[in-house]
Amino acid sequence: MLRAIIIDDIDNIRQKNIAVIKQYCPDVAIIAEADSVASGVAAIQKYLPELVFLDVEMQDGTGFDLLQQLKSIDFKVIFITAFQEFAIKAFRFSAIDFLLKPIDPSDLIEAVKKAKETLNKEMLELQFSTLFSNIERPRNLQKIILKTAEKVYSINVQDIIRCESEKNYTTFYMLNGQKLLVSTTLKEYETLLLPMGFFRTHQSHLINMLYFDHYVKTDSGSIIMKDKTAIPLSVRKKEEFLTYLNSL
Repeated sequence: MLRAIIIDDIDNIRQKNIAVIKQYCPDVAIIAEADSVASGVAAIQKYLPELVFLDVEMQDGTGFDLLQQLKSIDFKVIFITAFQEFAIKAFRFSAIDFLLKPIDPSDLIEAVKKAKETLNKEMLELQFSTLFSNIERPRNLQKIILKTAEKVYSINVQDIIRCESEKNYTTFYMLNGQKLLVSTTLKEYETLLLPMGFFRTHQSHLINMLYFDHYVKTDSGSIIMKDKTAIPLSVRKKEEFLTYLNSL
């Protein structure tokens, strides 16, 4: 059994979520409840859970405030939130699981499945330091978690020159010359990075416009980056890209 605590300041929502967890995740035991940041900190320190279901917004603070009051985070966390764009982006950039209210059972089952994986404290600390950093930083200074086969990295988004995909893998080309290969599709990163000044030039390429140098007019067009790399521009993206350039 996975020993869990649920923290939410609205009693009827907390009870509904407990019922959903009991119905769809019978191997999760809710060992305590809390209705505030203060009582949540006390419950975690007393019961030492393996998993915490944590509301983002509470009357006496946020779930982020709660975690920052702890000396260490040695348990898995699944955030529960209403649709709050800033929080959801922070979770996705930090590779931290979250559930939207009302809880969808299939999302719950998947999040709990991930929570059962062996706790890697170093990785957990990196994820949460990235999360806290992103909450406090302006958008152009955000960080993103990248998991390669060997290591987990917390990367400054502005240090990514470009991304290139091959099937279900994406290679990140970094400002310092590093190449990081992750087993995630480019489509997932496109969703995160487009609002950060990136442009999808081709099915296999996503570029950071910070490092765009010039455009070569050929039949389809070619994009030259500041490091002299030539990036293809697909025919269907040409008009959109030229419009984007004119808007800069």
